[in-house]
Amino acid sequence: MKYEPVGVFDSGVGGLTVAREIMRQLPKERIVYFGDTARVPYGSKSQETIIRYSRQIIRFLKTRNVKAIVVACNTASAFALDTIQPELDIPIIGVVKPGAKIAAETTRSGKVGVIGTEGTIRSRIYTETIAKHDPNIQVMAKACPLLVPLVEEGWLKDKITVEVATRYLQPFLESDVDTLIMGCTHYPLLRSMLRRILGNQVNLVNPAYETARGLKRLLQDNDLVNDGKCTADGKHYEFYVSDAAEKFMEFANNILPYDIDNTQLIHIEEY
Repeated sequence: MKYEPVGVFDSGVGGLTVAREIMRQLPKERIVYFGDTARVPYGSKSQETIIRYSRQIIRFLKTRNVKAIVVACNTASAFALDTIQPELDIPIIGVVKPGAKIAAETTRSGKVGVIGTEGTIRSRIYTETIAKHDPNIQVMAKACPLLVPLVEEGWLKDKITVEVATRYLQPFLESDVDTLIMGCTHYPLLRSMLRRILGNQVNLVNPAYETARGLKRLLQDNDLVNDGKCTADGKHYEFYVSDAAEKFMEFANNILPYDIDNTQLIHIEEY
Protein backbone atom coordinates (compact mmCIF):
# COMPACT_ATOMS: atom_id res chain seq x y z
CA MET A 1 0.00 0.00 0.00
CA LYS A 2 3.00 2.33 0.45
CA TYR A 3 3.13 2.88 -3.32
CA GLU A 4 -0.43 4.20 -3.49
CA PRO A 5 -0.99 8.00 -3.58
CA VAL A 6 -1.70 10.50 -0.83
CA GLY A 7 -5.08 12.20 -1.14
CA VAL A 8 -5.14 15.98 -0.65
CA PHE A 9 -8.30 18.09 -0.67
CA ASP A 10 -9.27 21.71 -0.27
CA SER A 11 -12.16 24.04 -1.01
CA GLY A 12 -10.35 25.32 -4.08
CA VAL A 13 -6.81 26.31 -5.07
CA GLY A 14 -5.46 27.13 -1.60
CA GLY A 15 -4.60 23.51 -0.88
CA LEU A 16 -2.13 23.65 -3.76
CA THR A 17 0.25 25.33 -1.30
CA VAL A 18 0.11 22.13 0.75
CA ALA A 19 0.52 19.97 -2.35
CA ARG A 20 3.52 22.11 -3.32
CA GLU A 21 5.18 21.49 0.03
CA ILE A 22 4.52 17.75 -0.21
CA MET A 23 6.08 17.71 -3.68
CA ARG A 24 9.16 19.50 -2.32
CA GLN A 25 9.58 17.55 0.91
CA LEU A 26 8.31 14.14 -0.23
CA PRO A 27 9.14 14.00 -3.95
CA LYS A 28 8.67 10.23 -4.18
CA GLU A 29 5.07 10.39 -2.99
CA ARG A 30 2.22 10.31 -5.48
CA ILE A 31 -0.61 12.79 -4.97
CA VAL A 32 -4.29 12.83 -5.86
CA TYR A 33 -5.58 16.38 -5.38
CA PHE A 34 -9.23 17.45 -5.26
CA GLY A 35 -10.28 21.11 -5.25
CA ASP A 36 -13.94 21.78 -4.51
CA THR A 37 -14.05 24.78 -6.83
CA ALA A 38 -17.82 24.58 -7.33
CA ARG A 39 -18.52 25.17 -3.64
CA VAL A 40 -15.71 27.50 -2.57
CA PRO A 41 -15.46 29.25 -0.14
CA TYR A 42 -15.98 26.96 2.84
CA GLY A 43 -15.34 29.64 5.45
CA SER A 44 -18.88 31.01 5.56
CA LYS A 45 -20.66 27.63 5.60
CA SER A 46 -22.03 25.67 8.56
CA GLN A 47 -20.25 22.80 10.29
CA GLU A 48 -22.87 20.33 9.07
CA THR A 49 -22.29 21.37 5.47
CA ILE A 50 -18.50 21.16 5.80
CA ILE A 51 -18.77 17.65 7.25
CA ARG A 52 -21.03 16.57 4.38
CA TYR A 53 -18.67 18.02 1.79
CA SER A 54 -15.68 16.38 3.43
CA ARG A 55 -17.33 12.96 3.50
CA GLN A 56 -18.21 13.23 -0.19
CA ILE A 57 -14.65 14.17 -1.11
CA ILE A 58 -13.16 11.39 0.99
CA ARG A 59 -15.43 8.86 -0.67
CA PHE A 60 -14.15 10.07 -4.02
CA LEU A 61 -10.49 9.99 -2.92
CA LYS A 62 -10.89 6.42 -1.71
CA THR A 63 -11.96 5.41 -5.22
CA ARG A 64 -8.43 6.49 -6.20
CA ASN A 65 -6.99 4.05 -3.60
CA VAL A 66 -5.29 6.71 -1.51
CA LYS A 67 -3.21 5.45 1.43
CA ALA A 68 -3.58 8.60 3.55
CA ILE A 69 -5.50 11.88 3.39
CA VAL A 70 -4.43 15.47 3.99
CA VAL A 71 -7.25 17.90 4.76
CA ALA A 72 -5.55 20.90 3.15
CA CYS A 73 -8.23 23.32 4.31
CA ASN A 74 -8.25 25.07 7.66
CA THR A 75 -12.05 25.31 7.78
CA ALA A 76 -12.54 21.60 7.06
CA SER A 77 -9.75 20.75 9.53
CA ALA A 78 -11.54 22.80 12.17
CA PHE A 79 -15.11 21.66 11.52
CA ALA A 80 -14.87 18.13 10.10
CA LEU A 81 -11.60 16.39 10.99
CA ASP A 82 -12.55 15.17 14.47
CA THR A 83 -15.85 13.81 13.13
CA ILE A 84 -14.52 11.99 10.06
CA GLN A 85 -11.27 10.65 11.52
CA PRO A 86 -12.92 7.78 13.46
CA GLU A 87 -14.80 6.79 10.30
CA LEU A 88 -11.63 6.09 8.31
CA ASP A 89 -9.40 3.04 8.04
CA ILE A 90 -6.47 5.09 6.70
CA PRO A 91 -4.43 7.88 8.36
CA ILE A 92 -5.63 11.46 8.03
CA ILE A 93 -4.03 14.77 8.97
CA GLY A 94 -5.27 18.36 8.93
CA VAL A 95 -3.43 21.66 8.68
CA VAL A 96 -4.33 23.19 12.04
CA LYS A 97 -2.35 21.15 14.57
CA PRO A 98 1.05 21.34 12.80
CA GLY A 99 0.81 25.13 12.44
CA ALA A 100 -0.43 25.68 16.00
CA LYS A 101 2.37 23.53 17.40
CA ILE A 102 5.18 25.42 15.69
CA ALA A 103 3.64 28.78 16.63
CA ALA A 104 3.46 27.79 20.30
CA GLU A 105 7.07 26.61 20.20
CA THR A 106 8.54 29.66 18.46
CA THR A 107 6.74 32.68 19.94
CA ARG A 108 9.02 34.82 22.11
CA SER A 109 6.47 37.27 23.49
CA GLY A 110 3.81 34.67 24.20
CA LYS A 111 1.42 36.52 21.89
CA VAL A 112 0.32 34.78 18.69
CA GLY A 113 -1.90 36.11 15.92
CA VAL A 114 -4.11 34.03 13.63
CA ILE A 115 -5.77 35.08 10.39
CA GLY A 116 -8.25 32.82 8.63
CA THR A 117 -11.72 32.43 7.21
CA GLU A 118 -14.80 33.26 9.23
CA GLY A 119 -15.40 29.57 9.89
CA THR A 120 -11.87 28.87 11.10
CA ILE A 121 -11.81 31.88 13.41
CA ARG A 122 -15.33 31.20 14.69
CA SER A 123 -14.35 27.64 15.58
CA ARG A 124 -11.53 28.89 17.90
CA ILE A 125 -9.61 25.80 16.82
CA TYR A 126 -6.23 27.55 16.76
CA THR A 127 -6.80 29.19 20.14
CA GLU A 128 -7.76 25.88 21.72
CA THR A 129 -4.96 23.91 20.06
CA ILE A 130 -2.30 26.45 21.06
CA ALA A 131 -3.62 26.39 24.64
CA LYS A 132 -2.95 22.66 24.79
CA HIS A 133 0.72 23.39 24.13
CA ASP A 134 0.93 26.42 26.43
CA PRO A 135 -2.15 27.84 28.20
CA ASN A 136 -0.28 31.09 28.92
CA ILE A 137 -0.02 32.10 25.28
CA GLN A 138 -2.38 34.90 24.28
CA VAL A 139 -4.02 34.44 20.88
CA MET A 140 -5.41 37.29 18.78
CA ALA A 141 -7.56 35.99 15.92
CA LYS A 142 -8.93 37.91 12.95
CA ALA A 143 -11.23 36.71 10.17
CA CYS A 144 -10.15 37.90 6.71
CA PRO A 145 -12.99 36.68 4.45
CA LEU A 146 -12.12 38.82 1.41
CA LEU A 147 -8.62 37.39 0.96
CA VAL A 148 -9.71 33.98 -0.35
CA PRO A 149 -11.75 35.30 -3.31
CA LEU A 150 -8.95 37.76 -4.13
CA VAL A 151 -6.44 34.91 -4.24
CA GLU A 152 -8.84 32.72 -6.23
CA GLU A 153 -9.14 35.60 -8.71
CA GLY A 154 -5.36 35.66 -9.03
CA TRP A 155 -5.02 39.19 -7.65
CA LEU A 156 -1.95 38.32 -5.57
CA LYS A 157 -0.17 41.66 -6.05
CA ASP A 158 -3.08 43.92 -6.88
CA LYS A 159 -3.30 47.20 -4.98
CA ILE A 160 -6.84 46.28 -3.88
CA THR A 161 -5.51 43.12 -2.22
CA VAL A 162 -2.76 45.16 -0.53
CA GLU A 163 -5.34 47.64 0.82
CA VAL A 164 -7.66 44.89 2.07
CA ALA A 165 -4.81 42.95 3.73
CA THR A 166 -3.48 46.12 5.39
CA ARG A 167 -6.87 46.89 6.92
CA TYR A 168 -7.22 43.33 8.20
CA LEU A 169 -3.72 43.33 9.71
CA GLN A 170 -3.99 46.72 11.45
CA PRO A 171 -4.86 45.23 14.88
CA PHE A 172 -1.71 43.10 14.79
CA LEU A 173 0.42 46.13 13.93
CA GLU A 174 -0.90 47.80 17.09
CA SER A 175 -0.13 44.80 19.32
CA ASP A 176 2.88 42.86 20.67
CA VAL A 177 2.16 39.81 18.49
CA ASP A 178 5.47 38.37 17.30
CA THR A 179 4.10 35.29 15.51
CA LEU A 180 1.29 35.17 12.95
CA ILE A 181 -0.28 31.95 11.71
CA MET A 182 -1.46 32.13 8.11
CA GLY A 183 -4.54 30.10 9.03
CA CYS A 184 -5.82 29.53 5.51
CA THR A 185 -3.97 27.60 2.82
CA HIS A 186 -4.58 30.45 0.38
CA TYR A 187 -2.58 32.90 2.49
CA PRO A 188 0.98 31.59 1.82
CA LEU A 189 0.44 32.87 -1.73
CA LEU A 190 0.29 36.34 -0.13
CA ARG A 191 3.33 35.75 2.08
CA SER A 192 5.56 38.44 0.57
CA MET A 193 2.77 41.00 0.86
CA LEU A 194 2.02 40.05 4.46
CA ARG A 195 5.73 40.30 5.24
CA ARG A 196 5.93 43.83 3.82
CA ILE A 197 2.90 44.93 5.84
CA LEU A 198 3.93 43.33 9.15
CA GLY A 199 7.69 43.78 8.98
CA ASN A 200 10.47 41.33 9.75
CA GLN A 201 9.82 41.35 13.50
CA VAL A 202 6.76 39.10 13.05
CA ASN A 203 7.39 35.43 12.31
CA LEU A 204 4.96 34.09 9.69
CA VAL A 205 3.92 30.48 10.30
CA ASN A 206 3.02 28.56 7.15
CA PRO A 207 0.80 25.59 8.10
CA ALA A 208 1.29 24.16 4.59
CA TYR A 209 5.00 23.68 5.25
CA GLU A 210 4.41 22.26 8.73
CA THR A 211 1.67 19.92 7.44
CA ALA A 212 4.04 18.40 4.87
CA ARG A 213 6.48 17.71 7.70
CA GLY A 214 3.65 16.22 9.74
CA LEU A 215 2.62 14.02 6.81
CA LYS A 216 6.14 12.67 6.57
CA ARG A 217 6.02 11.63 10.24
CA LEU A 218 2.55 10.14 9.79
CA LEU A 219 3.65 8.01 6.85
CA GLN A 220 6.76 6.88 8.72
CA ASP A 221 4.72 5.91 11.78
CA ASN A 222 2.38 3.82 9.62
CA ASP A 223 5.13 2.30 7.42
CA LEU A 224 3.61 3.98 4.37
CA VAL A 225 6.58 5.96 3.02
CA ASN A 226 7.06 5.49 -0.71
CA ASP A 227 10.73 4.54 -1.13
CA GLY A 228 10.59 4.92 -4.90
CA LYS A 229 11.70 1.35 -5.55
CA CYS A 230 8.40 0.46 -7.12
CA THR A 231 5.61 2.50 -8.64
CA ALA A 232 1.95 1.57 -8.68
CA ASP A 233 -0.12 2.07 -11.79
CA GLY A 234 -1.20 5.63 -12.42
CA LYS A 235 0.22 9.14 -12.82
CA HIS A 236 2.52 10.62 -10.22
CA TYR A 237 0.23 13.62 -9.71
CA GLU A 238 -3.50 13.68 -10.47
CA PHE A 239 -5.77 16.72 -10.19
CA TYR A 240 -9.57 16.82 -9.94
CA VAL A 241 -12.00 19.68 -9.39
CA SER A 242 -15.76 20.16 -9.09
CA ASP A 243 -15.86 23.15 -11.47
CA ALA A 244 -13.76 25.47 -13.67
CA ALA A 245 -11.05 22.96 -14.55
CA GLU A 246 -9.27 25.21 -17.04
CA LYS A 247 -9.05 28.12 -14.61
CA PHE A 248 -7.79 25.79 -11.88
CA MET A 249 -5.10 24.34 -14.14
CA GLU A 250 -3.89 27.79 -15.16
CA PHE A 251 -3.63 28.83 -11.51
CA ALA A 252 -1.90 25.57 -10.52
CA ASN A 253 0.73 25.97 -13.21
CA ASN A 254 1.62 29.38 -11.80
CA ILE A 255 2.46 28.08 -8.33
CA LEU A 256 3.42 24.40 -8.58
CA PRO A 257 7.00 23.29 -9.30
CA TYR A 258 5.69 21.00 -12.06
CA ASP A 259 3.38 21.89 -14.93
CA ILE A 260 0.17 19.88 -15.09
CA ASP A 261 -1.44 19.17 -18.43
CA ASN A 262 -4.76 17.75 -17.31
CA THR A 263 -7.38 18.45 -14.65
CA GLN A 264 -10.48 16.29 -14.56
CA LEU A 265 -13.95 17.50 -13.66
CA ILE A 266 -15.76 15.42 -11.01
CA HIS A 267 -19.46 15.61 -10.07
CA ILE A 268 -18.72 15.45 -6.38
CA GLU A 269 -22.39 15.47 -5.30
CA GLU A 270 -22.65 11.93 -6.70
CA TYR A 271 -20.35 10.61 -3.96
